[in-house]
Amino acid sequence: MSRPLASSEPLVCPSCARTFPLDERFCPDCKMPLVYSGVTDVDHPITEVGEKARKIKPQYSEGDVVRVAGARNQAEAEFIQGMLLEEGIPSVQRRSRGFDVPDFLAAGPRDVLVPESGAMAAREVLLEAELVPEREASAGPAPARLALALLGLVVLIAIVAWVGTEVIG
Repeated sequence: MSRPLASSEPLVCPSCARTFPLDERFCPDCKMPLVYSGVTDVDHPITEVGEKARKIKPQYSEGDVVRVAGARNQAEAEFIQGMLLEEGIPSVQRRSRGFDVPDFLAAGPRDVLVPESGAMAAREVLLEAELVPEREASAGPAPARLALALLGLVVLIAIVAWVGTEVIG
């Protein structure tokens, strides 16, 4: 049985040890969740949510969420989330758009989303695990493919112009 926390105890950053008023929740410098001073882990065991929060690296938790991977079902999405969490990258999942199975079912495709600051690191983790094809991890079309398409377009225009001058002239 744990004792209730006294509201008179100040909050402290576990990283930089600065104290904060009770209305603050995160250290503005370290981005770490604040804890009550004088409270040790022996007094209050770490919950599953608290354990996950401690694994997250603050530099990967800023910005809007972006899609980094797709999963065929909820179990696969949770597996991807676990891999990302082990690298300190926070993530969420949501049902892919356009899928008409009720949300309470685990079936159906899911999108795995991470904050913008952790997107590149997440893509590297997923590429290393071979869960995302290399073409999907890149931001746009491959430069060689784009150059080849432009060259083909120039050749096509040249042929049309040549045929046009031969018919007219």
